[in-house]
Parts: sequence; C-alpha cells; structure tokens
Amino acid sequence: MKFAYAFPLAGLAAAFATAAQAETITVATVNNNDMVIMQSLTSAFEEAHPGIRVNWVVLEENVLRQRLTTDIATDGGQFDVMTIGTYEAPIWAERGWLVALDDLPEAYQEEDLLKPVRDGLSHNGSLYALPFYAESSMLYYRTDLFEEAGIEMPEQPSWEEVREWAAELHDPANQLAGICLRGKPGWGENMAFVSTLVNTFGGRWFDEEWNPELDSPAWQEAIGFYVDLLGNYGPPGASSNGFNENLALFSRGNCAMWVDATSAAGKLYNPAESQVADRLGFAPAPVAETPKGAHWLWSWALAIPASSEKQEAAQTFLTWATSQEYIELVGETQGWTSVPPGTRESTYANENYQREAPFAGFVLDAINSADPTDSTLEPSPYVGVQFVGIPEFQSIGTQVGQTIAAALTGDTGVEQALQNAQRATARTMQRAGY
Repeated sequence: MKFAYAFPLAGLAAAFATAAQAETITVATVNNNDMVIMQSLTSAFEEAHPGIRVNWVVLEENVLRQRLTTDIATDGGQFDVMTIGTYEAPIWAERGWLVALDDLPEAYQEEDLLKPVRDGLSHNGSLYALPFYAESSMLYYRTDLFEEAGIEMPEQPSWEEVREWAAELHDPANQLAGICLRGKPGWGENMAFVSTLVNTFGGRWFDEEWNPELDSPAWQEAIGFYVDLLGNYGPPGASSNGFNENLALFSRGNCAMWVDATSAAGKLYNPAESQVADRLGFAPAPVAETPKGAHWLWSWALAIPASSEKQEAAQTFLTWATSQEYIELVGETQGWTSVPPGTRESTYANENYQREAPFAGFVLDAINSADPTDSTLEPSPYVGVQFVGIPEFQSIGTQVGQTIAAALTGDTGVEQALQNAQRATARTMQRAGY
C-alpha cells in the first residue's frame, strides 16, 4: 500500500513545487463589467503561463485612481499592472513613472490597435499602456417608450429635444426616470459627462492663456440645464450615481434615456444581463450650440509602473489581456456582445461581432471622430475632450465635480457653485505656475 501511493504523492509534491516557484503579479483594476470578466478568466491565463500567478485588487473608480496615483507618485511598488486611462498615460510616462512598451512581440499585432486609441496612450512615439477597452459616448433610449409616445429619434438629437422627451416619458410612480446621467462627483465620473455637455454648449475649461472660464455664460447655461434636467426628470439620488449605478438602473428598465459610455452597449444588448436588450435604441450624443466635443474619447488601459520588480511577467499579462486571442476567448466563453470594445480593427472586422453587436459600426465611427486636439468651440490650450491633459486636472476636476454635485443636490445654487469652482481652480493654476 505504501508503494501504491508513492506516485500520487510525488505528483502532488511537484505541483506544490511549481506553485511555489510561480511569480505572483498584483493587478489593480476598476470594478467595471469588462474587468470583472477579465478577472474571471484568470485561470485561462495561468494555465497558459504556469510560471505566473495573478493577485487582483479590484476597486471603485474614484478609489482606484487615488490608490494608484499615491502609489506611483511615491514609488510604492504595490502593483505590477495598473489600470489607467488616456489621461494618465502620457502624463505619467513623461514623469518616468511607466515602462515603455517598445518590445512587444510580433504576434501581438500592434498595428491592429485603433490609431486614436494608440495615440492617446503614447508619449514621444512610444506606447506606455495597452488598451483593454476604449469608448466614446452615446445616447441609449427605450424604443418601446419612444414608439408608445410617438417620438421619432432624429439622426442627430439635440439637448433641447432630449429635455422635451425626458419630460414626456418621466414616470416616477412606475419607477421610470425620464433620463439618467452621471451625478457622482469625480473628474472621471460626473465631470467626464459634464465636460462634454459644456463643450457642446460652447464652453471650455481654460482660455488660451490658461485662465479658468468656469463662471462663463456657457458654463452657467450648461450646468443650469444639467441641474434642471436631472433634478426634474432624473432618478432619486442622482448625485450618487456614476457609470455603474446608471448602467444597473438602465438595464433594469428604470431609465427612458441614458447618455454615457459606448462600452455599456455590450452589456445592455446581452439578454442575460439586461431586461431591455430587446427594446434598446442608440443615437449620437446630443448636441447644443456646437457638435465639437459632444462625445468623448477614453481608453481603460493596462500599464506597468516603473516601480514593479516583475516587469517581464507583467508584460506577459498585458499582452495576453489586450490581445486578439483574449477577445476571441471572451467571445467564445461569454458571448460576442461581451468582448472588450474599441481597441482593435480586427474586432470590428470579425463577422461574429458584427452579427451579435448591432452597435459595432456606430461605436467605431464615434471613437474615430472624437478629436482631443479640437474639442471646444473657442480655441483652447489643452488636449482632451472630457478632461484637460495637465497633471493638475485630477485635483481640479474632482473639486469642480464636488461643487457641481452640490448644485445638483440643491445645497448651493448653480451661480454660486461655479463661482466657487472658478476661484478654487484659479488658485490651483496660479500655484502651479500657469
């Protein structure tokens, strides 16, 4: 009997030895649906790369940004892979905080990455992050409600039309909001949406001399419109709702309209995830005075901090999670509407994706038409559609987001909120030497 158990025990010992030798990388990411899917496929990565184990840190968006910024600025070394975006990549690369991804394997097919997305994650011609998914913004609406009300969606809706439709469709007695929009404060939460609203109302964050314009007539009009629209026709507690909260509301049937990221389309069109999958329509993000900057450009991407001591293993994970093979894996195991959108030409050429995702061509056009170098009616000195590509914007955007949220809850008036935002932003820019 002793001899009979020798081989199984030997095999078990070998397995433990392999596990002990495996290198563990820590991946920090946001708790969005696409990243939750990535985490669920960890075993597929570890089976293909038995020498690497993955430890996950999954956080809400605002918390993730705070943790990562603190860690990388202090050379903390807690993470080997960071989920960052189009805002951070060039700024952090310039400061030497990220590893340049200049030696990607040929099989990765870097040229397959969509050019606007690739450019947004580059600095001085080098990629510093690989796009996991990318997005613009769009208007989602309930086709059944529009048909019942006799509303026909035009090719390009205006914000004035959206307000009229929201008023007509708002039905709080039946837990239906006329419209859902981001209200949760944060430079990447409410201000991502609000910045595009201000853009299309003809406003800008700064003039060409870097003077803030947050108390300008365009900002007053845009924020007044936003507070009135969401206050009258939004869901209860709108000031606490970010992307994930509104996605849950819309997918449950609690919103007649929602303007937000194109990346939500896959989940909303998936009958297993959405109660409105069979009555979902989409249109371009609404416009007001100008179409410039009405829809954003963003990429959630994976980067390697220079402080990581496991850069080779980290790059192995990066190239796997952003590869054509990963997209195929998600399509085959989770369904083609669940693949990470917006990153590769090959995704949009894939017949399976074209067949299952009616929004595919629309999203591709929205991403390709967003121009971070020309997003405001009047000239501006910054790059970015829904953000300002300077290091100070992270704190400025979050502070302004808090004042906008205060106006939304009625704690302060719109005019006072914008005066407060103007003064705080002017102080920050003055201290920064602009």
